[in-house]
Parts: sequence; structure tokens; C-alpha cells
Amino acid sequence: MPEHRLIHWRWRSTLANATVFALTAVVVAILAWLVIDLLRSAWPRLSWNLLTEDPRRAGRAGGLAPILVATAGVLTVCLAVVVPLGLATAIALAEARGRWANMVRASLDVLAGAPSIVVGLFGLLIFGDALGLGYSLASGGLTLAMMVLPVVVRLGEAALRAVPAELPATAAALGLSRTSCWLRLIIPTALPGLLAALALGVGRALAETAALLFTAGASERMPESLADPGRVLAVHIYELAMNVAGGEASAAASAVVLLAILTASQALGLAAIARSRRSRPS
Repeated sequence: MPEHRLIHWRWRSTLANATVFALTAVVVAILAWLVIDLLRSAWPRLSWNLLTEDPRRAGRAGGLAPILVATAGVLTVCLAVVVPLGLATAIALAEARGRWANMVRASLDVLAGAPSIVVGLFGLLIFGDALGLGYSLASGGLTLAMMVLPVVVRLGEAALRAVPAELPATAAALGLSRTSCWLRLIIPTALPGLLAALALGVGRALAETAALLFTAGASERMPESLADPGRVLAVHIYELAMNVAGGEASAAASAVVLLAILTASQALGLAAIARSRRSRPS
């Protein structure tokens, strides 16, 4: 390579690296500012009692115990639907070809971009009214599954398609059945990507508000079953910030708890991804 082209390439590479570094620094600075501002506002309300007590005075005092239970219930229902159905659909789409498969992919892309309030209204009509679940954790979890499923399926399909084509061909040459090939080779190899898709889905589920207002409700009482209504953390933050005078400190404290849960879930996802990469077949 001529010297002037080498110098030009190095200059462009340095400029690109500097741009990426600057943008990364801006994002990290915004995140740090957000966390510091939340901690400053929430500091008077942060204590162990925040996690163990019931809310009082419309959430201005007390804790988040029923809110956390409702959040866990909705997320459990959502994952119980998304994990088996999402994996099965991703496998089917990774294998499928033709017009119908493309129509399914296009439909999933449209559903993934649908406004959450529209999905919430659909969940209210189908799960709440038609199936008779009403305002309940089950209705909220099923509606949330509708929102998370397209993301998990499309990212899971991409992870499965990223598996080298030589792997199933070699397995077939060795006499392994198609089912054994998927269970013993393809899925373990694609597991990091599948876990990453699930982690992104969990992140979206925890942060959802509009759809759950229509389906899970906004009750502050401790839910006794999945048939009871409940208020998830994101809805609780919205209610405190928008509808409760003097609820700003409690809203900030609830936001800190939500950020901590999101950080912990993503950290667990990253740890599971790293472990699966170390143990996957070579």
C-alpha cells in the first residue's frame, strides 16, 4: 500500500475511533447524570423498609412490597409463555423458507413496533373481556408476552441462523437425527444469542407501563393470586409522578429500585451468556 494511502487510512481510523469514544462518553455521562439525579431525589426514601412494607398515603410513605410481588407475578406469566413459545417459533422460522415464513416475519416486525397502548387495549379486549380474566396479573402477563414475543423470536431466529451451516451437515453425516442435532448442537451453540434475546425481552417487560394499565390494573393491595389485579413498578412510578401530589421522592425511590432490578437481570443474563460460551460445544 502506498505511503499516502496508509497515512490516509490511519487518519480515518483514528477519527472513527475518536468519534466512537466521544459518543460512548456522552452516553455514559447521560446515564451517570440520570442515576445521580435519581439517587439525590430518592435518598430520603431509600431504606430496607422500602422493600418490605406496604405503601401508605397513596404511595408517599411506606414501601413497595405488593408492587414488587405484582411485578414478579406479571413477569412470571410473561416468561412462562415467551420462553417455550418463543424458542419453538424461532426454531420453526430458522428452518422455514418461502412466502408464508416471510409473512410471519413481517407480522412479527409489525407487532414489535406496535404502540404499547394499542397492545394493551387488545389485551383488555381479548384477555380481560373475552377470556374473562379482567384486571389481573394473568391478563397483564399475557399482554406483556404479546409485546415481548416478537423481539425474542426475531433475535432468537437470528442467533440460530448464525450457527455455521457445517455443524448440522456434519451431524447428519455422523448419523444424528434432526432432533438430536437441534438439541445437542444447534441450540447449545446459539444459546448466548438466545439468552441475549431473552434478556432484552425481560428489560422491555420490566419497563412497560401503558399496556399494563389496561390489563393488570393499578391496585396497591397485595395480590393473593394471578387472578388479582396489581400495580407493577413502572405503573407505580407513573402514578406517583403524575397523579400524586408530593410523590416525587417516592417515584424516584421506585425508579431506583426498578433500575437496580434491571441492572441485576441484565448482569445475570451476561453471566449466563459468558458461561454458555465457555461450555458450548466446539
